[in-house]
Amino acid sequence: MLHCNVFIIIKLATSNTILMKYFILIAASILLFSCNANKKAYETITIDTAISYEPAEAKALMEKHCYLCHSATSDEVAGRIAPPMIAIKARYIDMEGYNKSEFTQALTEFVSNPTSEKALMHGAVRKFGVMPKQVFPEGVAEKIAAFMYDYKIDEPKWFKAHWQGHGNENWTQSGKEFAAIEQQKTVEEIGLEYALATKELLGKNLMGTIQSKGTIEALVFCNVEAMPLTQSMSSKYNATIKRVSDKNRNPNNKANAEELMYLEKFKQDVAAKIDPKPVVIEKGDKMQFYYPIPTNSMCLQCHGKPENIKPEVAMKIKSLYPNDLATGYSENEVRGIWSISFDKE
Repeated sequence: MLHCNVFIIIKLATSNTILMKYFILIAASILLFSCNANKKAYETITIDTAISYEPAEAKALMEKHCYLCHSATSDEVAGRIAPPMIAIKARYIDMEGYNKSEFTQALTEFVSNPTSEKALMHGAVRKFGVMPKQVFPEGVAEKIAAFMYDYKIDEPKWFKAHWQGHGNENWTQSGKEFAAIEQQKTVEEIGLEYALATKELLGKNLMGTIQSKGTIEALVFCNVEAMPLTQSMSSKYNATIKRVSDKNRNPNNKANAEELMYLEKFKQDVAAKIDPKPVVIEKGDKMQFYYPIPTNSMCLQCHGKPENIKPEVAMKIKSLYPNDLATGYSENEVRGIWSISFDKE
């Protein structure tokens, strides 16, 4: 609107040379002021890039919250359900030249409410869809973004050649080398490793089915394959791995009294946007591990409020699980917990 008014002023002044010069000077000043005002407004939207974080902690947060979909070990063709995290870094930081403040802001704003309009990776959106909305605990997204900017992160073996083949011939990842301190894993870390690996296996297969075949086929997949896949991870780790809930879909996933107590604790943590910590209890020669399973927007296709579930999906749930209890959720609620038992070392 401002630019249109300037054009009208100049047109009116064309009959008088002196007037025209005068108005051109005013117009230039207005336009310059407009550009500077826009730049100033942009610059006032800032993120604290001096955020304090421990690199090892931030790396662990990225693996815990992001690697289910954005895995660093995914195959280039088969089984991918989202671009790896390095692709996000390569696009925003190495290709677009975002500084730390801009990248932190872009990442935190996108994950807080993902939309195709906010995305820079349009090819990934076309291939995989927009990522499900999920709520990160306070400060977690900022720590992940800061770590990605400051340090080199894991790359799938195929990624460098893939990225260079898309017109980025001289690309090398920016950032410092991250040197992990070798130390024995804690019991909490062992339990979390088992939980996240099982979550990744189930999530990759479930989300892949949703993307390729739709929600109803994903329900069939869960009904047939979820328990066997979970059991396969129990065998792999020589542990007993279960997903349990106070509102179970499968009767075999009903939580016992102790599990219900910790499930309630995790509900309170997640509702307060506190990053939940694993609970580990020593029981003789066994360790019992508990950790929450929160919902995101994709979960709500089958676990949301009844009025928001598509009728054909609701009918399929009823046919597969006549006594289903697992609906009525909103985003970022605890739908259940991991209950894992393994040997003491």
